[in-house]
Amino acid sequence: MNHQGVSEIFFEESYTVPVDQTAKSLFARLPHGTGYAERLLECLATGYLVAVIESICIREMQLHVDAAEVVVGRTISIDHRAPIPPGSPLRLRGWLERLGERSATFRVEAHDANELVCVATVTLVAAQRAAMELRIAAKVDALRLEHPAEDLPQ
Repeated sequence: MNHQGVSEIFFEESYTVPVDQTAKSLFARLPHGTGYAERLLECLATGYLVAVIESICIREMQLHVDAAEVVVGRTISIDHRAPIPPGSPLRLRGWLERLGERSATFRVEAHDANELVCVATVTLVAAQRAAMELRIAAKVDALRLEHPAEDLPQ
């Protein structure tokens, strides 16, 4: 990981909320959410907000790691402060807050046209790709032993 490069990360990003990223839409696709999804609001689901924020931070950090490393999420803390209806344009601003030997913590703020809608911190780690792939393979192998008849990733 290039510490100098990571230490200089600052981004401003625009994102328009798609109609299929609402709480109602997300929970309707989950087995345990179908019973109450219709009662939810047509506003951006917090889970999608997390994914948007994390994906931007990963993209920025990925520019400063070598090919043998992969950026993975460690911790996300999010304060989703206001509803965000579909079609809303968001402005996301993020910067490095803390830098560790293999990790970086970013602070991200999101605003819609009216107010601050989210404050988050995201901690990412630059992990060795080969080590992570070995850990994943070991878990997949264990799953195959436990559930031999099911289709599992190769």
